[in-house]
Amino acid sequence: MAEDLGEKTEDASSRKLADARENGRIAKSPDLAGAIDLAGGLILLAAMGALLWDGGGRLMRRVLGDEIGPEALLPGSTELVIRGAARELLMVAPFLGGAFLVAVLAHGLQVGPLWTTKPLVPKLDRLNPISGVKRLLSLRNVIKTLVNSVKLSAVLGVGAWLLVRDASTIGMLPMMGVGQALGAVGRMVLELSAWLILLMLVIGVADYMYQRWQHGKDLRMSKQEVKDERKNMDGDPEMKARRMRMARQLATQRAKNAVPGADVVVTNPTHFSVAIKYDGGAMRAPRVVAKGADHMALYIRTLARGAGVPILERPPLARALYYGVDVGREVPQEHYQAVAEVLAYVYRLKDRAATAAA
Repeated sequence: MAEDLGEKTEDASSRKLADARENGRIAKSPDLAGAIDLAGGLILLAAMGALLWDGGGRLMRRVLGDEIGPEALLPGSTELVIRGAARELLMVAPFLGGAFLVAVLAHGLQVGPLWTTKPLVPKLDRLNPISGVKRLLSLRNVIKTLVNSVKLSAVLGVGAWLLVRDASTIGMLPMMGVGQALGAVGRMVLELSAWLILLMLVIGVADYMYQRWQHGKDLRMSKQEVKDERKNMDGDPEMKARRMRMARQLATQRAKNAVPGADVVVTNPTHFSVAIKYDGGAMRAPRVVAKGADHMALYIRTLARGAGVPILERPPLARALYYGVDVGREVPQEHYQAVAEVLAYVYRLKDRAATAAA
């Protein structure tokens, strides 16, 4: 019934998955990427915080201490400003570079190496307002909005809980010294970040698992789609069967014409049959004029019996000629001796028969 209705009950084939990946349709979670970005940024800040703090302090001392001077603002003094800005940019470059690598890693861990520009190609159907309203009001978007609301509520809840817990410390900040106040604020910020990272990682992993499941569901195929894809990849089974029938008919006709004129048929004795012919005046070596396995082997033996062609059981030779020599080709040199012995035996039989008839 599901097949008749065209329901998508089959897992996506490797070809459809590859096509979807090439088009940018992949399973990924922005929440998980955001959590990894935040965690990486926090680690980088902890590792390079002292360097950034010292560099920022030096810059503030230069500005507040009037080390730069008002002449730096004159039109002819732009080089001094550019040189100072370049030094400060070099100071934060390791942090920015590390943050960029973390962002790349956050997405690379989910989708692997992928380079495609197809998602950037504009799609005119997205400009259709009716289609846009339908997408906004779809069940998937409604569920997505509810889930995002739950995520935001969880993040705000954690933040509110920490603020309430540290309310007394926050109230004491005006009475603290600068260093003590900065230390207290830094501790609260780090603790808030750690809790948010933990929460976002849990949400991100759950969202990633859901995205993988949804991605697999969206790419499911109906049984008819699987059949059509298999036809496109392997060819139409009916055409393949027709080609096989034609090949069998051609082989049968060739054997029907060639076997009666053969000198001998060597067999396996039942699985293989190979018809050999040798004409010393027209051929350099004996030639395989027909061969077959199973039913075709039986057909060749039947033709040979009807035409009075000798049939000899030579299993090793029959297998070697069947697998190693195409129809119409000469026997290879390594089989000359074995074939010559067979032909000599057949010629002796014919001579005896002729003598007895005389």
